Amino acid sequence: MSFLERAWHKRAGWLILLWPASMLFQALTKIRRATQQSKERPADLTVPVIVIGNISLGGTGKTPLLITLSQELQKQGFKPGIISRGYGGEAPSYPLAVNADSDVRQSGDEAFLIAGKTGCPVYVDPDRTAALHALLANEDVDVVLSDDGLQHYKLYRDLEIVVVDGQRLFSNGFCMPAGPLRESMRRLNEVQYIVVNGESTREIPQLARASKMQLEPRFLVNLVSGEKRPFAAAPFNMGNKLQAVSALGNPQRFYALLERLPYQLETFSFPDHHNFTAADFEQLGIDEHQPVVMTEKDAVKCRQFAKNNFWYLSVEVNLESQFVERLIEDIRQV
Repeated sequence: MSFLERAWHKRAGWLILLWPASMLFQALTKIRRATQQSKERPADLTVPVIVIGNISLGGTGKTPLLITLSQELQKQGFKPGIISRGYGGEAPSYPLAVNADSDVRQSGDEAFLIAGKTGCPVYVDPDRTAALHALLANEDVDVVLSDDGLQHYKLYRDLEIVVVDGQRLFSNGFCMPAGPLRESMRRLNEVQYIVVNGESTREIPQLARASKMQLEPRFLVNLVSGEKRPFAAAPFNMGNKLQAVSALGNPQRFYALLERLPYQLETFSFPDHHNFTAADFEQLGIDEHQPVVMTEKDAVKCRQFAKNNFWYLSVEVNLESQFVERLIEDIRQV
């Protein structure tokens, strides 16, 4: 966590000095949205578009939610397509179609993971509207989900889902740079759905209509052999030390899950979407005789050089059935 992030979460008094810059940021965001976002459905757009995003910096659980919703839609007979910014990826050209044979360093970790977990067509482009057009031109889909993109106002959307981290919520409630918010909390009044990931640390009126989401750890999966060990069964030998490696927007949620296990925990945090190399692990002096544990999103970047002690945590997303049912009904009515 950076110095500024710590100040936000501790509600440091000196942040008031950044209040004028925060108000300017908020005003510019409103102007950008007013001038870029169209509420008129494009004539050539014949499928519903759902954006899953957040209003704060850092990871909130958008990608696990998108994967689960894609799977639920497929169970209901839908043919979802997915678009993404492709964070962390460097493709030679865009739009880029992503599948199991793609280079994760071109597609980005999230898009690569989504394609593998859902089997849905996935297209990435910094211009999400271009990704949308490419997806519709090349694939047979009847609903589109956008991974992130709430503030990508040029992208037309029919429904918006905001995901909120139940532990961090909105920190000090200020917009950048005085706080972590990309948009004012008033934006929550305009979206169709709010999903809180984990238990809320305090009551906030804007979350009164929110649905709940829980990430439950199920297995630890070996990157080399594919062996699966139940998370709840203390999967390693007593006396082992877990070496938790992450490149996440909010690694503390991942570390908190591992702290449930009866082992000593050592953490190694990298910048969000960091492209791992074997040298990263060698330079940190990570013990090859002790388990290295990471998220599945990070694991997709480490398969080529993984060793026998590399594991990823497989989680299950639990959603309220009423939320899923209501969303599917709204999609059918678009």
